Amino acid sequence: MAPTAYVQPIVDSTSVFKADLFKGKVLFCTGGGSGICRGMTEAMMRHGANATIVGRKIERLQQTAKELSAATGQECLPAQADVRQPASLKEAVAKTIEKFGRIDFVICGAAGNYLAPISGISENAFKTVLEIDTMGTYNTIKATIQHVRASKGAYIHVSATLHYNGTPYQVHVSAAKAGVDALSAVLAVEEGPHGVRSNVIAPGPIARTEGMDRLAPKNIDTAQLHGGYPVGRQGDVKDIGNATVFLFSNAASYITGQVLPVDGGSEHTRHQFLPYPQSVLDPQSLSHMIKARM
Repeated sequence: MAPTAYVQPIVDSTSVFKADLFKGKVLFCTGGGSGICRGMTEAMMRHGANATIVGRKIERLQQTAKELSAATGQECLPAQADVRQPASLKEAVAKTIEKFGRIDFVICGAAGNYLAPISGISENAFKTVLEIDTMGTYNTIKATIQHVRASKGAYIHVSATLHYNGTPYQVHVSAAKAGVDALSAVLAVEEGPHGVRSNVIAPGPIARTEGMDRLAPKNIDTAQLHGGYPVGRQGDVKDIGNATVFLFSNAASYITGQVLPVDGGSEHTRHQFLPYPQSVLDPQSLSHMIKARM
């Protein structure tokens, strides 16, 4: 029988960190209505934090807030805002202060992505992703910084690993996330003397998320797709939640200006996720695998 790789377990943060770790603290999270950012918010709430989740679809936010409160026993405020519009973000911040009186932690997680080669992306489509990811992060920082200074709090920016190498069909998000990483580094240096920390979490492939459903090629094994996982499995939203709890905790008080890939080591084994050079020479031949803008 051939040997099999060890599979690292998926761990719940409550089995490691104190249940009241963030009691009395408040989280402000953009993109918190679904996916990875919802999971990050839930992890923080399970350790005593109250939260505001921000997004464009109020019905989704209201339902998510209700579910998060029921699951954690903490309060969750849904606040409709578009991160591309500074005024709406400031309104969401004002509602948070009115409700909770403070903001300790901020997750900048609003994002947009799709598969498309450079030849298939209009200038406006490229700009839209930068406006959501990069400008949205900047706008969120500007709207919250005075409150995070006051609480001596911290930021986590949700990035990606796609720009560590040239990734076909991902020029827009690669440029946007590189900008996010740079923003976080400057924020850490400028705001450190004010008591504020800033770090980046760069998720790898996370199972059962909207991003993976939208971006992963169809009819292909994901382990083969990413060259295998040194930890023996694909990522889970709880893996990102655990990193979030750690980075916002006092255990990470000496960590700022850093990028933490949470990818199970897959960046070291990753190859192009679409057949190369076929994907750039003949995009139409891959129509059975992806839905992309050609």
